[in-house]
Amino acid sequence: MKRFNSPRGVFFLALLVIIILIAYYLVSMRGEKKDTDAVELTAVQNVLLRDLERNYPQTPKEVVRYYSEITKCFYNEDYTEEELIDLAMQVQALYDDELVANKDEESYLADLKSEISTYKESDWAISSYSTSASTDVDYFWEEGYECARLYCTFNVRTGTSMQIVEEIFVLRKDAEGHWKILGWDLVE
Repeated sequence: MKRFNSPRGVFFLALLVIIILIAYYLVSMRGEKKDTDAVELTAVQNVLLRDLERNYPQTPKEVVRYYSEITKCFYNEDYTEEELIDLAMQVQALYDDELVANKDEESYLADLKSEISTYKESDWAISSYSTSASTDVDYFWEEGYECARLYCTFNVRTGTSMQIVEEIFVLRKDAEGHWKILGWDLVE
């Protein structure tokens, strides 16, 4: 303790205390900042964060998986009108041009809203989904286009009962090398 009896010792002790207090303050403020910066995104917002221009799914399986995530949002989540339109446009970006050409945007949105409303009134929700394994994707050529066929199984809850809905998807590779959904159908 004799070290701190001199003016020089008191100065170093005071300096040490100040450094410790500043370090404590900085550490505690960093913890508070992380708490206030942590914003939880909804499932809809997470799905909409994907920029398909820069980050388009690379495989048919990834395309169907992303489509299924959007579909889950349609039937399971709450969202604004603007988010619904954004989700619909994300889905259309996954569709082949031939499929998109079947309906104008206004009709597509009206039919989509009607379908979602009907299913939500029936207390219908997708609890989970699974796609074919990558090794089970059937690749083939049709009319000069590279195509792929795969299955997606949806576990659907209606009220308190569960059922399995299996769909088969056909995708076609476009001129940019992106796999696009050409169509799908229920598996009997």
